[in-house]
Amino acid sequence: MGNYDPSRQVSSEANGSMPPAPPVAPPVPAPPVVSQSVAPVSAVAPPNASLDDPSQLLPTPPLVVQPPSNATAEPFRWPAEQAEPELVEASAQIEVTARRPDEFSQGTEADWVAHSRQLSPALKKSPPWLLSSIIHMLFLIVIGLWVFSEQEDGPVELEVRYAETEGEQLDERSFRLTTESQPEVDEQVLTPDELPPLDEPLATPPQVPIAAFATSSSGKIESPTIGMALNGRTKALKHALLSAYGGDATTEAAVLKGLKWLARNQRHDGSWSLRGPYADGGSSENRVAATAMALLAFQGAGHTHQGPASEPFTRVVRRGWNWLLKQQDKQGCFFSGGLAHHRLYTHAQATIAVCELYGMTRDPKFKQPAEQAVAYAIAAQDPKHGGWRYYPGSQSDTSVTGWFVMALQSARMAYIAVPDEVFERISQFLDSVQAPGSKGSQYLYMPGLHTSPAMTAEGLLCRQYLGWAQDDPRLLVGTEYINQVGMSWEERNAYFWYYAAQVCHHMEGSTWTHWNRVMRQLLPEKQIQRGRERGSWDPDGDEWGSHGGRLYVTCMHLFMLEVYYRHLPIYNYRLQRP
Repeated sequence: MGNYDPSRQVSSEANGSMPPAPPVAPPVPAPPVVSQSVAPVSAVAPPNASLDDPSQLLPTPPLVVQPPSNATAEPFRWPAEQAEPELVEASAQIEVTARRPDEFSQGTEADWVAHSRQLSPALKKSPPWLLSSIIHMLFLIVIGLWVFSEQEDGPVELEVRYAETEGEQLDERSFRLTTESQPEVDEQVLTPDELPPLDEPLATPPQVPIAAFATSSSGKIESPTIGMALNGRTKALKHALLSAYGGDATTEAAVLKGLKWLARNQRHDGSWSLRGPYADGGSSENRVAATAMALLAFQGAGHTHQGPASEPFTRVVRRGWNWLLKQQDKQGCFFSGGLAHHRLYTHAQATIAVCELYGMTRDPKFKQPAEQAVAYAIAAQDPKHGGWRYYPGSQSDTSVTGWFVMALQSARMAYIAVPDEVFERISQFLDSVQAPGSKGSQYLYMPGLHTSPAMTAEGLLCRQYLGWAQDDPRLLVGTEYINQVGMSWEERNAYFWYYAAQVCHHMEGSTWTHWNRVMRQLLPEKQIQRGRERGSWDPDGDEWGSHGGRLYVTCMHLFMLEVYYRHLPIYNYRLQRP
């Protein structure tokens, strides 16, 4: 795994073991239907009432008739000889006057029925319950129109926008609710009418050291607040950063599938393996490096051991760290077995992971392991050349040095102190591996050897964190070279892609847009979608796929798809060394 010394032959080791219908109830007979008929309404005059004044007539209560169960129900009709002419004429007058809307509420249900049957001959054969339902419905409609017509609400404007434009769509307000009426407040809010605009709303106030008995400021106002570099992984910023830098639902779905694949392949003791139990494992075993990379993938998406218990990845991360912490020795080194030249690669990766977790959670359980890991990393620096290689204090190469720059940067993100002279020696080493004539825009693996896109991307990322300005001509030329090489599935190199994605993301603008346009489509498209290895990427064809295997390639691709929020852009948030 990593970028090995081209002059060294790595011996491969033997691969490990591979890993009846329910009974139907009889029908229940329906009860007999009892029909009801409502008699027409007649009018009865109260005592001493005059038949010439219809308003003094009172309606007769409806007569309910229940026919025998074996008889056919017919509407009840008054015999003609029983209807007195004076009462019939008065009843008709009442029905006519009841047509006025203001008198509807004064009649009874029987009045409505009698009136409705005189309107149309077709209604005479209608059952009383149907007519009653219609009348009630009409009555409710009239009342509703009368009640709600008195309310006059202000107009409500809804403006919903949807955009897939990269970068700037967050500047527009996506939802707006306005009314003509202004809300009333109990007291006046004393807020200035005009506030100065913020260049970066998400940035935290700068840290200024406090000195005893000081009479003036002891720090620069532009000092970086590097501790917030991991804040993009929080839910509050993750969605915003995805939209701002060109991530989408497809890239996030690919990340989730990859993490599920890692969770399925976690060993019973909480660790991961480079060799299996999945297909196409690496040529050698290194469980510490495999576990560190897997945990970095989970943490890059914001998952820690302190997550909700209902979140399945919380237990995965907790079990992984329970195992990994046991591998650290008394000197702080995490390497516990594997090929000898894996020693510092492994420790650098584990140091990044433990410093990130401590920076994200501030869990005191991880404070001492992180500090000890950083102390071991500083002690292992090559005192002569200023970088790191395979063994502590001996030689330097760009590949291993790049991992340690990220480890020390993660330490600063967790507010773990790193002496300035450590970074100064790193800068001196990078000066020694600049490609001849490139002026720092391209880099070699070691002095006197060849340059490569992977070493160039790794060297430029180190320069960014060590303080090169965003508009430095060497950075501009170098990132243009990176984009010219680009991403091609026919010439796969996840190691180069991993560093190039970070460099371009920090540069932002057209440099990042050009790189991301290919990356966010290529990686999800090539991810395994079915079968046992769904969520992973095939290592076959990758520059270092045969060495690191499927887990190494999958983790590197997940790091790239998390780049939108994994680390905040250092120039936009002033997170590089001043």
